[in-house]
Amino acid sequence: MPLAFESTSHGTIAFGFFNIESDMLLLEHYFFFAGDFCGWISAMAREEATPLLQTRWPVFDIPGREDIGDLMGAIHGVRFTGFIGELYKKYPFPELQEDFRQNPDGHRTRQVAETLVMDYAVKKDIPVFLDARKGEAGLGEYRFTREVFHALLYYVWQGGYPRWRDEVRPDCVVEMKETVEAHAQGLFTGVRFP
Repeated sequence: MPLAFESTSHGTIAFGFFNIESDMLLLEHYFFFAGDFCGWISAMAREEATPLLQTRWPVFDIPGREDIGDLMGAIHGVRFTGFIGELYKKYPFPELQEDFRQNPDGHRTRQVAETLVMDYAVKKDIPVFLDARKGEAGLGEYRFTREVFHALLYYVWQGGYPRWRDEVRPDCVVEMKETVEAHAQGLFTGVRFP
């Protein structure tokens, strides 16, 4: 489930997985797949050491809360609104608590999730930067300290809450960890995956 993270630009914001059968992540109103996120992070980590890295990421943007949907209503099976509701109709919350684990094969539902999200989202490129001098990361309109940026990476590594099923991580997540650790420079300095 998404967790609360402190941004320096907007206060507390939500980031994380929101359906255990999908590897899609949300950052408030931006939606993107974990495989893409890990690839983008790995590519930035491989960049030559420079104090400022800048790029753009293609994401799905759903600016309206009603179009995003009611996560708690969908989890409890009582309110299926917006994109999240549509995804939960396809992949409902598990009946047994022990089955509540992030599926490491969530990438297999990508086509379904992408088709559903396009009914609610606009595809757009958001600016992304890592500024080692200021100790700040920018993902679209959101700004984070180095420590919180690292916490976002740790969240994906752990499979969020409830963690990866059987502690098995997708290859893209393992590659992200290994790449970031091998290129611990700039804003990646000090990254220590749990």
